[in-house]
Amino acid sequence: MNSLGIWIIATLVAFFIKGLCGFANTLVFTSILGFGINNVNISPVELVLGFPSNVILTWSNRKKLNPRIYVPLIILTILGSIPGAFLLKNVDAHVIKIIFGVVVVLVGIEMLLKEYDKLNLKYSTLALFIIGMTGGLMCGLFGVGVLMAVCVSKVTETSSEFKANLSIIFIVENIVRIITYAFVGIITPDSLKLAFILIPFMLIGVFTGMKSATLLDEKKVKKLVIVLLILSGISLIAKNLA
Repeated sequence: MNSLGIWIIATLVAFFIKGLCGFANTLVFTSILGFGINNVNISPVELVLGFPSNVILTWSNRKKLNPRIYVPLIILTILGSIPGAFLLKNVDAHVIKIIFGVVVVLVGIEMLLKEYDKLNLKYSTLALFIIGMTGGLMCGLFGVGVLMAVCVSKVTETSSEFKANLSIIFIVENIVRIITYAFVGIITPDSLKLAFILIPFMLIGVFTGMKSATLLDEKKVKKLVIVLLILSGISLIAKNLA
């Protein structure tokens, strides 16, 4: 298979998952392409593709937007870049990602057990703030939104509400990273050209995923979201232990 073919497959699969669950496109996209392509070439393309997909999901679920949910988390995402810069300079980033990965896995397991009525922990406002702040730090530092997805899932009831509020947070995070990537030269004319070629496949993936979500039972979609959260955490740990 030629190199463009694997990019197309990665785009279709990753953004189908995005349309279905509202996140995890980065995990899937990077996992498919990561074996033979350097991450510095993957991230800018995924970022440019991810921005319009977040706009689409936000718009399609706009009636479920809740400022009380997304405004504080957007602020935390922006603030996350400040301690993130300090940590990136003074602490081993691999260690931070492993710790965050463990947290995601543990919280994901707790959520899954709750869905099967095996466990029902109550989260205080302070606990949710800490999760949100940590999620903002992850977004600001590494562009990893999995902990933010955990936080949003804790304060939303339906998949539409989850997608709407998470996607608008990701829009802001995407804008910050696009500006940063362009400034430091990570986004190049070649990456923009490739992203432009892949946009039709991103649209096919997103809209197919969104349509599939309307056909699935709400509880099944939520369980799939939780499983993807756990897999994201495991992936974060595995990549940084290697």
